[in-house]
Amino acid sequence: FVLNQLNAHYSGGILTLVNKDWPVIKKLWITDLSSVTTWLGDSYSKKGPKPRDPASMMRSYLLSLFVQPTKGITHWVDQLRRVPLYAILSGFEPGDTPGVGTFEDFFKRLWAFESPNVMPKVKPKKKKSKKKKKPKKGEKAEPKNPGIVRKLVDRAMRYGSKQKQLPGDRLFEFFQSQFLAVSTKLGLLGDPEALGVVGDGTPIETARYPRSKSTCNCSAQGLTNCTHPRQYSQPDIDSGWDSSKEKYFNGYHLYMISTSDSQYDLPLYPRLHPASRHDSVSLVVSSIEFSQRYTLGTIDKILLDAAHDAEAIYELLEHQNVEPFIDLNVRTKKNFSTESDIQISPTGVPICPIGKEMKPNGFDKSQNRQKWRCPLACGTKNTCSSPCSKAKYGRTFHTFREDNLRLFTKTPRSSEKWKLIYKRRTSVERSNKREKIDYHLESGRHRSTKMWYIRLYAIMMCQHIDAWYSSQKEQLNIEEIIFPKAA
Repeated sequence: FVLNQLNAHYSGGILTLVNKDWPVIKKLWITDLSSVTTWLGDSYSKKGPKPRDPASMMRSYLLSLFVQPTKGITHWVDQLRRVPLYAILSGFEPGDTPGVGTFEDFFKRLWAFESPNVMPKVKPKKKKSKKKKKPKKGEKAEPKNPGIVRKLVDRAMRYGSKQKQLPGDRLFEFFQSQFLAVSTKLGLLGDPEALGVVGDGTPIETARYPRSKSTCNCSAQGLTNCTHPRQYSQPDIDSGWDSSKEKYFNGYHLYMISTSDSQYDLPLYPRLHPASRHDSVSLVVSSIEFSQRYTLGTIDKILLDAAHDAEAIYELLEHQNVEPFIDLNVRTKKNFSTESDIQISPTGVPICPIGKEMKPNGFDKSQNRQKWRCPLACGTKNTCSSPCSKAKYGRTFHTFREDNLRLFTKTPRSSEKWKLIYKRRTSVERSNKREKIDYHLESGRHRSTKMWYIRLYAIMMCQHIDAWYSSQKEQLNIEEIIFPKAA
């Protein structure tokens, strides 16, 4: 269809293709969305007029994010009518393109719930809270409920966590089977049997102010202290603290899990939480949901920042057989004493009697312990003036992970291996930057969680398509296929 239409309209006619058109053509050329038709086939009625091809509708929406990420569907419908190239690449004949209502109907079929929001629109009136004290520069807001992380982890480990149906499950099912699976085959996610992931949260501002209207006529009667429920236009959002901009905002807290071993910083699993939720709470929820849904490999390690430095999180990850690489949030400057003359630093490194940090010397898997060695005996000769051991090998010390999962990590924080792996933690920030800056995620003027999830997943699909294109663009000669040179 694309070959015939492009040759009919762009081969020797008035319309021409310019250089900036070819990257978009190539990106859609290598993207197979035909499974959307069978995937959503049962959701369409067999009676009445023939519906638009779901694959063409999905391709058209992705194309709109490639060429006009800051505009909405109404503007895109006009573009499909004005620019024949966009209609052809979507899968529509020029002059026969869908309207706004057709797109809205298609979006409803991508959503697993009848309601476009998770929470009901009519809720009790929010009480006026006291003026919040702003955190210091660069600091994140503290959890609203101290100890909530421990309670959530204990509950998950004690009773297990049954998989619950989520509104975004249908979108993730398609995203995993048609995008993550392709990126895995191309080797763009890393080793699928020992996958490294990164988790981090980022604010998504969807409204300047929380908007609601009354469900009663108290104001008309002159009653100012009304306590009746109100109807909220965005019931799933609340206010949270944006540490980068140092201000409060209204919207969602997007917690993203992405791969740490990809040079393209590709996303894996998104979750929209209330804006007031802390990173540590979001991780507990997101990691459990992701482990229940991801079926393309095994998660080996996860990289997190100091906001996740809680003992309960280490226990949860140990329960999931995932090795944590978490930056320490040092709470004290004092060393911890042991039964011997060796102390433990606040970062989990043994300190010898003369105050030197001992060097890691391998991990014993059979006994689940880390071996440490005298730093002055690691060379060819023990250079300590007052050695605390007569052994030529020098003093050794062992730390057991089970004593303190937070301090005694499987890979010591002081080792070069830990530092090399942890450098990849910023990959999730680059992934979030692609969504928020390059694809203008926050430009969506949506009032429902349904549309925010659809926009978010579509942007993630575009990120993977960009990676496919970058990894094989030297081998793509689409120009010669579409317009073969005359013999």
